[in-house]
Amino acid sequence: MTVERYIRVIAGLFILISLSLGIEGSPLFVSSWALAFTAFVGANLFQFGLTNACPMGWILRKMGVPDAAPCSVQS
Repeated sequence: MTVERYIRVIAGLFILISLSLGIEGSPLFVSSWALAFTAFVGANLFQFGLTNACPMGWILRKMGVPDAAPCSVQS
């Protein structure tokens, strides 16, 4: 997997976990403040889309995860 795919998977996982911890109807409910983490992840995804700079991407690259390879056109 590439850095961008890991970012999408991790962000989606964080959102699902924080929603399950922050929504009162959930059996895993802890506090409504867990929804603040959902907003934090969403804000980071938004700024990543605008600036192409992501702290999670920097961490993943330091761990050796490859960037996306350029697409090759086959004829």
